[in-house]
Amino acid sequence: MSRGEGVGLPEILRVRGFRLLLGTRLVGQAGDGLLEAGLAAFVLFSPTSQPTPAKAAIAFAVLLVPYSVIGPFAGVLIDRWRRRWVLLLSNCLRAAMVGVLALIVAGGHDDALLALWVLALLGVNRFVLAALSAGLPHVVAGRYLVTGNALAPTAGTIAWMVGGLGGLLLRHAVGGGDTGAVIVLAAAVPTYLVAGGVASRLAPDELGPDETTERESVRHIARGMVDGVRHLAQRRPAARAIGLVTVHRAIFGAATLLTLLQAREVLHPGDPDGAIAAIGVTSVAAGAGAFLGAVVTPWMSRRLGPVQWSVLALVTGVCLGAVGIAMTDLTGFLVRGLLLGFAGQAVKVCSDTIVQEDVDDAHRGRVFSWYDVAVNVGIVSGVVLATLALQAAAPDVAMAATMAVVAVAAGGWALVRERRDPASSYAEDPLALAHGR
Repeated sequence: MSRGEGVGLPEILRVRGFRLLLGTRLVGQAGDGLLEAGLAAFVLFSPTSQPTPAKAAIAFAVLLVPYSVIGPFAGVLIDRWRRRWVLLLSNCLRAAMVGVLALIVAGGHDDALLALWVLALLGVNRFVLAALSAGLPHVVAGRYLVTGNALAPTAGTIAWMVGGLGGLLLRHAVGGGDTGAVIVLAAAVPTYLVAGGVASRLAPDELGPDETTERESVRHIARGMVDGVRHLAQRRPAARAIGLVTVHRAIFGAATLLTLLQAREVLHPGDPDGAIAAIGVTSVAAGAGAFLGAVVTPWMSRRLGPVQWSVLALVTGVCLGAVGIAMTDLTGFLVRGLLLGFAGQAVKVCSDTIVQEDVDDAHRGRVFSWYDVAVNVGIVSGVVLATLALQAAAPDVAMAATMAVVAVAAGGWALVRERRDPASSYAEDPLALAHGR
């Protein structure tokens, strides 16, 4: 079987290392769902608060800035540290930090103390996600890689959504309000401990890196960050793949802000619990779309090519999803969630595979960190631009049309550049990449 070709689900699940890495991801991301549900309930859906575009944009920035600031440093270190130990220790650390966060929320702090602690906590999360991405090719190399990239992030996204929905249900069951948010946060603590325990069953060197070096100074780390950018600049197809995901995330960020505000102000004005339920239904639809994208993508990418399929999924998903964005009822929420979730997962699976195959392992951790920086900058940019549009009283229909135009333009750019500089020319095995991925 050629390099990069997908394999069946039962076959890949027989790989012990993949099962353990997947288990670490699933339990940890379920905890992330609980964490974010508790935070969102306290910050954006508290009965005593009324969200505005600016407040929502600040909340998104607080959630995503750590990935952008700490991410490159984390990538350099992950290319030097044993990634199994990163997963074990980082999960234990964030269990302790979420416990402290629950106490901060119980004290009613929605000020700088909360923001700073969340920034620190999500900075630790950056190490976990970078280690998961950089370690995957060590347990599912070669013909397993496309299936691994389709299954692991998708299952992680579903686990995150299950955790988030479970958190919202738990909050409702215990009476809601800020006390419910505290209980949801406390429930996230054991999930991180379990995730660390699962990671501990991996062999010490099983996730790499292939080459280890002594601890470096901050100057050397900064040098490593620059080296990661230079390496990515030399692998233009990988850089384009990251760019395509970033465009989708910008659109997704703008759509998420619109959905949040429409749920609170249009669909369920004065009813925070009803707004939370609408957001939950939309999340389920997005999860279903992501699952469908993960199932279809390995098959479609082998027949059309990963870039061609990415573009088709992005343009189709965003253009049809824009119809749902222009609608302000529950049907519109379902349409946008399903189609944007599908497009995002299809593009991400193909892009992850291109980056993993085109980038050397010695640079993979830092490149994936820059990857996450770009993605999160995209989300924040989309949120900020949507905030400015809302403050300028731009109609929802115009914003939806703009998203569709951006997707079409990005897709056309990716196809033109791929024709001139194909991804297959950078692979270790060009024929296998061109015909098997």
